Amino acid sequence: MTTLLNPSLTAPTQLDAALRGRGHAVLSAASLCELLHAAADELDALRPSWNDLPPDGHLRDGGRYRRRRLSCFVVDGGAVTRVPHRAHWQPVEYNALHGGLERWFEPIRDDVIAQPVWARLLAALGAHCSVLKGVQPWYLEAHQFRIDTTDGIGRPTPEGAHRDGVDLVAVLLVERAGIKGGETRVFEADGPVGLRFTMSEPWTTLLLDDARVIHESTPIQPLAEGGHRDTLVLTLRAGGFQGPPAS
Repeated sequence: MTTLLNPSLTAPTQLDAALRGRGHAVLSAASLCELLHAAADELDALRPSWNDLPPDGHLRDGGRYRRRRLSCFVVDGGAVTRVPHRAHWQPVEYNALHGGLERWFEPIRDDVIAQPVWARLLAALGAHCSVLKGVQPWYLEAHQFRIDTTDGIGRPTPEGAHRDGVDLVAVLLVERAGIKGGETRVFEADGPVGLRFTMSEPWTTLLLDDARVIHESTPIQPLAEGGHRDTLVLTLRAGGFQGPPAS
């Protein structure tokens, strides 16, 4: 039997202090619900949509283990506005495997975005990002991921330990089923300190100050047929979305 190392949890009232102090924090599912003033079943209503993610056709390692959707928003105070569909782009400095490539993914389904808890989640992250970085609009990318074990191994972060080139990253575990591995690792960007743990409870949420820490998740392997790991990754950036340099 695999022993999972549980994360050290932060209370919602201590979230801002934790992000300022050490650059990362982990919320339990109950704490996330408290933060959003939401019931657990409101979040769980989002979960079936992870069964409808198209394959990621851009994996440069030749893998077939990732499915995903992407939609983008601007969060300005309590206002959450969906923007026209756009490509995901990162510079090679932040993603050595897929950097410099415009990657188009199918958008997140309208019925998911229409759930009231969706806007509350994005607005709450924007509010805490403003506490950390200063009040301003936040350019938010929302990524639905499923990493599966159909080919024997799945890689949540094929690019390795990395930063994302944004201001705040939130990784929400949606489901972990029939797998081993998938350990989360967070390291100081400019120092020797790091930690590792496994998120196992649905809606456990990791928040990262992207300027101060790097992160990765280890590969997963199957313990049962259909083994997979589902996450919702939300990134917030000041000033605009990342895109190719102007020619």
